[in-house]
Amino acid sequence: MRLAGLDIGTSGCKITVLEENGTVSDRFYQDYPVSRKPSEHEIDAEKIWRAALDVLRQAAAKYKDIAGIGVASFGETFVMLDENDFPVCDSMLYTDPRGAGECKNLTESLGKDTISRITGLTPHAMLSIPKLMWIKNNRPECYKKTSKIFLMGDYIVYMLTGIAEIDYSLATRTMAFDIRNLCWNTKVLNASGIDIALFSKPVPTGTAVGPVTPALAERLGIKPTTLICCAGHDQVAAAIGSGVFTEGMAVDGAGTVECITPVFTGIPDNDILTAGHYSIVPHIIQGKYICYAFLYTGGAVIKWFTDNMAGYAVALAEKMGTSLYQYLEGIAPPDEPTGLLVLPHFAGAATPYMDYGSKGAVLGLTLNTSQQDFFLAIMEGVGYEMRLNMEILKKAGVVINSLQATGGGANSRVWMQIKADILNIPITALQSAEAGGTGAAMMAGVAADVFSDIYVAADKMISGRETFFPRPEVNAFYNQVYEKYEKLYTAVRPLV
Repeated sequence: MRLAGLDIGTSGCKITVLEENGTVSDRFYQDYPVSRKPSEHEIDAEKIWRAALDVLRQAAAKYKDIAGIGVASFGETFVMLDENDFPVCDSMLYTDPRGAGECKNLTESLGKDTISRITGLTPHAMLSIPKLMWIKNNRPECYKKTSKIFLMGDYIVYMLTGIAEIDYSLATRTMAFDIRNLCWNTKVLNASGIDIALFSKPVPTGTAVGPVTPALAERLGIKPTTLICCAGHDQVAAAIGSGVFTEGMAVDGAGTVECITPVFTGIPDNDILTAGHYSIVPHIIQGKYICYAFLYTGGAVIKWFTDNMAGYAVALAEKMGTSLYQYLEGIAPPDEPTGLLVLPHFAGAATPYMDYGSKGAVLGLTLNTSQQDFFLAIMEGVGYEMRLNMEILKKAGVVINSLQATGGGANSRVWMQIKADILNIPITALQSAEAGGTGAAMMAGVAADVFSDIYVAADKMISGRETFFPRPEVNAFYNQVYEKYEKLYTAVRPLV
């Protein structure tokens, strides 16, 4: 018997099919176009649905024993359907600049602290409600045609099952969900003018929604008993798929975006998290929460370097018969810092600044600086930025004692050791890089009664590959550099 995790991303969707022991049987991926104009960043939800059907059909054709499918997705972006379940307009991405004025008006009406206390979020135009307000104000004909509003995860769940349910973690990305009472908040919705009846019913993360509709099951070749479950926001699914259930643990999603997601009990009795733009999100374990500390450019900066700055290294690596990454990393993790400071804000700053205007910077270059130095310094810069975030989380009462690493960056032993040395905590690279898909599949397994609970699912499906421990003598060197890094953003920002 197999389980599957369907992950709906910004530019493509992927289904990961796994065996009960966590071994990945297969992956199927389908991309879709995104339209980015100066004043509009949009995506066609109908194309997302068709792509989801495509990967589901491929998986079902090869694997007839899929018992459950967990659906996880990126957040914020919503789709408005008419009475015939067709989108009334294209969907606004979180990066779309529209909605800033509406967010400002809503914040002035209710108060920033009130919104943060209710939703666990710092009010921001990237979230769903300000953008829905913009549509209602500027495209009233679209809003009038709307009979349902979904985020992408509950949209796919609805299209598969005919049931409109959204899990708590995804609902938080709207800026209208009450994280304490676990329901839509009428105060926010009334002030925004968005009808509460248009939204899906909020349910706990991992809820079994129901089987695929008979017509779709036949069309896709899926067993009619295959259960669909709400696997939530993709970062929550990744935390679950990394076994992050107890305080002190966090997942380090080392992908294009670098994201550390810790778990903690209860909502901190201070405003440090919301002041630093750390979203407070209900976890799958009742009474526990997670938050997101992230950097827009983790692996993305590495790719930028290899695409644009590594021409000479490419030739040398080829001559030496090794890969570019192996050549740039060297044969072992460095025993001391490179001497460079890299501010990795190459696509703006995320937490704790949320400053889209911030730029990347490199300090300390000399004629002796090599491509390898620059490459390793980027890895260090990402580590310093995440340490800065962890220090703020610690002040809020959220302490991280260990990390579970997943994503492409977890395959680099050098980068994992650099992070362990900078952060001064052990980091375990997981066997599977598919934490989100694994987490969604785990939840589907519990929903389909393959596993008795999420802890049993974790024992069966998650395993570590290698643990990297901090080296005290190297950490002492990095501590000295980190004291300089703490001042880097405030020093550079006024200049660029």
